[in-house]
This record gives sequence, structure tokens and C-alpha cells, in this order.
Amino acid sequence: MSKKVEQPQDYRYVVFMDEAAKFSFLTRSTAKSEETIKWEDGQEYPLIKVQISSASHPFFTGEEKIVDTEGRVDRFKARAERAAKLRATLGNKTKKAEKEAAKKAAKTSE
Repeated sequence: MSKKVEQPQDYRYVVFMDEAAKFSFLTRSTAKSEETIKWEDGQEYPLIKVQISSASHPFFTGEEKIVDTEGRVDRFKARAERAAKLRATLGNKTKKAEKEAAKKAAKTSE
């Protein structure tokens, strides 16, 4: 037996405001709010403040913003740089050892 899910019936017009991007839009929603704002049409609507919207999200804006307050990006880049140097050093040692082995093999075959 399946349960019937009740759909909300209290849809009303609400203004969502992205404070970071200074962007607002009016839509229908059931979201509750104590704050109100006067909209462009002169009427007052409930106000929901959001931290991110299509006006500020990097996926929609095409801008990549890295917010790194703890230095994680810098530490990652430093680790990657150290690993690349280590690979290069080990690669050079391997090449040198292969050359020496080839010289020894050439001398013993003579």
C-alpha cells in the first residue's frame, strides 16, 4: 500500500535575494520569512536571503573563486611541486643507472 504525499497548498509570491551578487528575483514559494521587502511593482512580499544563486555561483557565472581561509590550496600546490621534483630526481637516477649498466654490458660483451 502506498502513502499519498500531500503537496503544499500555501504557495505565495516570495522575493529571494542573493546578498553577495546584489540580485533578487520574485517567484512562488512556500518558504517562511519574517522579513519583507517592497518589490518593483510597489507591493510588499516576504523576503528570503540566500548566500548563493545563479548570479553568484561559479557554474553559472563561469568564474572560479577559490575561498581558502586555511591555506589548503597553497599547501596542496607545495606538495604537488615537491612530488614533481622528486619524480624528476628519481627519473634522472634511473636514467644514469641504465646508462652505466649499458656501458658495463658493452664492455663485457667485447
